[in-house]
Amino acid sequence: MDYDEYEYLTFERPSDGVLLITINRPERLNATNKRLHWELGNVWLDVDADDATRIAVITGAGKAFSAGGDLDMVVEQVKDFKQIAAIAKEAADLVYNIANCQKVVISAINGVAVGAGLAAALMADISVIAEDARLTDGHLRLGVGAGDHAAIIWPILCGMAKAKYYLLTAEFIDGKEAERIGLVSLCRPVAEVLPTALSVAAKLAAGPQHALRWTKRSLNLWIRDASPIFEASLAYEMLNFFDDDVLEGAMAIKEKRAPKFPSASGG
Repeated sequence: MDYDEYEYLTFERPSDGVLLITINRPERLNATNKRLHWELGNVWLDVDADDATRIAVITGAGKAFSAGGDLDMVVEQVKDFKQIAAIAKEAADLVYNIANCQKVVISAINGVAVGAGLAAALMADISVIAEDARLTDGHLRLGVGAGDHAAIIWPILCGMAKAKYYLLTAEFIDGKEAERIGLVSLCRPVAEVLPTALSVAAKLAAGPQHALRWTKRSLNLWIRDASPIFEASLAYEMLNFFDDDVLEGAMAIKEKRAPKFPSASGG
C-alpha cells in the first residue's frame, strides 16, 4: 500500500502486521487544517485495503494528539454552503470509515485531543491515554452543536449522564477522569502511552484475525444502531455554521476570552 499522498500523516511499521500512523503537524499542535481533516477520514479506507496491516495505531507528533480544528479554517467556512457540505461529508467519513474498517484501530492519546482528532481517538476500538492529557469535545465552546463523533459514541462509552454533562459544558477532562468514566480503555503515564498501544497492537496482530474482525464488526452494531443520532447531530452542527454564534465563538477562542454569544442576549 502506497501512503505517499498523505501530507500530514506519517507511517511506520514498528512490528509485523502493525501500522503506526502519526498525525504530523506539531508546530500547530496537530490541529486539523482542510487537508488534514480530509486525510483523517480517508486513511482508514487505505488501511482497510492494506494487506500488510492487521492492526493500526494512531498517535500525535510532539506533545499533542490533535488540538482541534484550525480556527482560520472554521472562520472561512462560516455561511459558505459548499464548504460546509464538504466538511460534513468528511466528518461522516471519519466516523464511519473507522467503524467500518475491518482492521482493529488503537489510539495512543499522548496529549491534548479536541475536534476531529478527538473523533479519531475515541472512535478507535481501543484507546490508551496519557494521565495528564486533556480532552474536550469543544463544539459548544465554538458555538455549534456537538456533532462529529460525540452524539454517536460518548453515550455508548461513558453513559448518557456523563455524556450530557461533558458535551453540554464542554469542560476539559484529563486522562485519569476519562478512564474512570469509561470514555477510554486505558490510562498510563505519558511515556508509557505509545509503548502500551504498540504492545497491545503486536499482541492483536498475532491473534486470530477473522475472529478479531468479526468481534469488532459485531460490537460496532451498537454504533450502527446509533447512526440516525449521528446523522441528526452532524446536520445540526452544520446548520450552526450559518449562525453568528460560531464567529463569536471562534474569535473568543483565538483571543482567549469568554465568548458573548448573540443567541444568549436575544441576538
